[in-house]
Amino acid sequence: MVASVLAAISALVVFAFVLYLLSRGVLKEKYAVLWLAVTGGAFFFSLFPNALKWISDSIGVTIPSNLVFFVTLVILVLVNIQLSCELSRHEARIRRLAEESALLGERMRHLEENDEPQ
Repeated sequence: MVASVLAAISALVVFAFVLYLLSRGVLKEKYAVLWLAVTGGAFFFSLFPNALKWISDSIGVTIPSNLVFFVTLVILVLVNIQLSCELSRHEARIRRLAEESALLGERMRHLEENDEPQ
């Protein structure tokens, strides 16, 4: 009983924190949805622990906490892959912008040299 109450309070605190980050513009909506869903699921299973037991029994997992750890690990791996893709895309954009900036700088220098009176 104490563990369920602690889990429910923890889920609500994380849920509120994600909403706070979202309202301040620190966290984008596409990431917030995932974390709100995860905390909502954690809150649900803290209120109804028998549901987790039923799911784990249905798929053949002996200990429900093992199912929680496995699902958590899968979610974190997927988030890591998604963030790696975002990082790769941003690196490509930054490189392209740096190249465009260098080309524009060179063009400006060339125009300034041709504009100077002789």
